[in-house]
Amino acid sequence: MRRIFPPSVVLISLALLLLTGQTSRPVRAAGEQPSKAAVTIDNFNFTPSTITVSAGTTVVWTNEDDVPHNVTNPDKEFKSPTLDTDDKWAYTFKKPGTYEYYCTIHPKMTGRVVVE
Repeated sequence: MRRIFPPSVVLISLALLLLTGQTSRPVRAAGEQPSKAAVTIDNFNFTPSTITVSAGTTVVWTNEDDVPHNVTNPDKEFKSPTLDTDDKWAYTFKKPGTYEYYCTIHPKMTGRVVVE
């Protein structure tokens, strides 16, 4: 048996949902970046080679290459384990700054994360 609600109940319920912010889609402030960003490792490159994110963003590296790689900051702020094909590794950048990184297995592979 299907229950039918009077139109006034439906309108009040919708108004309460809108006023309390309980909607089905996230609301984002103007200019706010998502909390995750992605870097792909493929053909001995980090793509994009430079990525700019907000403080608090988690960057996820995915190795789509046929050989192992890693993600290492020369200042030892972060270092991934060796990533085989399709492996992922993530790091959350909490402080603003510029973070250089490279693959210790293939040192010519370099990248940069700029945190604002």
